[in-house]
Amino acid sequence: MKIGIDIRLIGKNQTGSEAVFFNLVRNLAMIDERNEYFLFTDIIDEQKIQKIKNNLDLSGKNNFKIISLKNKNKFSWNFWTLPKYLRKNPADIYLTQYITPFFVPRKIKILTIIHDVSFRVFPKLIKLSDLFFLRALIPISLRRADKIIAVSNFTRDEIIKYYKIKPEKVVCAYNAIADHFLMQSFSRDELEEIRRKYNLPQKFILYVGTLQPRKNIPILVEAYAKIKKQLPDVRLVLFEGNKYNYDIKIDQAIEKNLLNKEEIMHSGFIAEEDKKAVIQLADCFCYPSLYEGFGIPILEAFSCNVPCIVSKIPPHLEVAGNATLFFTPENSSELAEKISRILTNEHLRKKLIAKEHDQLALFSWKETAKKMMEIFEEM
Repeated sequence: MKIGIDIRLIGKNQTGSEAVFFNLVRNLAMIDERNEYFLFTDIIDEQKIQKIKNNLDLSGKNNFKIISLKNKNKFSWNFWTLPKYLRKNPADIYLTQYITPFFVPRKIKILTIIHDVSFRVFPKLIKLSDLFFLRALIPISLRRADKIIAVSNFTRDEIIKYYKIKPEKVVCAYNAIADHFLMQSFSRDELEEIRRKYNLPQKFILYVGTLQPRKNIPILVEAYAKIKKQLPDVRLVLFEGNKYNYDIKIDQAIEKNLLNKEEIMHSGFIAEEDKKAVIQLADCFCYPSLYEGFGIPILEAFSCNVPCIVSKIPPHLEVAGNATLFFTPENSSELAEKISRILTNEHLRKKLIAKEHDQLALFSWKETAKKMMEIFEEM
């Protein structure tokens, strides 16, 4: 088969969505020598293209080819540039996420990945400009798609519920954590070097991800304020993926609780090669989201032997199992109590870490790539 994949996110520091396509393509390249893959990007810089090729480990993979299609913006690329190319060079299957391309011949089967439908469940937390396009284009895209991939069973149920999609059209294929992340290891000296590089405190609670409203960071700030007198040597560190759709209520919560920059650290973007070391240095990892489709950072923390506290929402229950402490996402007092327990109870920490290894084993990009190949065959 000839399979096209939209890899525009790769190389652009788009956190979770980029990681999904990167790891899926990389693992497909490891196991599939029979089908032809055409990887479409809007990056035209040859050095960047070569870096993407190297990172995906495509050297010697003659059935994988990166195709650069230049265009002014992502909308005209999706609705004009790519369809024009596919009409002249048809694929059997085209894989993308969310918005499917228009004007593509019906004989090309379309597969789209939906990470979550937070824009439908919490529209007030989405930028109006984004919401307009999502409301207009997602229903059309889901109708056009021949198959829809949901990253969790929860997300599958949400797609069926909100968009009245036939259940047989929506398939669950789990996310996982990157192979290179699992294989990384650091000496004590290397960890201390990373601590100095990012100016990390000796003891800290860690959050890694975007700072969008649905990530519920103000609740984490409030919870930290409640325990700072009890645990005065503990700091809160926030590593943000990017500033897009930044939640201004974070700053309001910091000001309201009279917290300073030494107590709460906004540490900017974290280099991928440093992420595991940063997580390993943390005393606990907190993921307080109001809504998620999956939760890759939870698994990343599991692989680092760091105890976790996460919001009690369906996808987190699905991903984390019984290997973490849960809290009601609107309750900062409950979160504060859980943070205090996890930082002061060594027996509890060891118990949770032991369970993390079993839970982590349930998720693998190699297995997801195999499932994706089965879906290609069925289509």
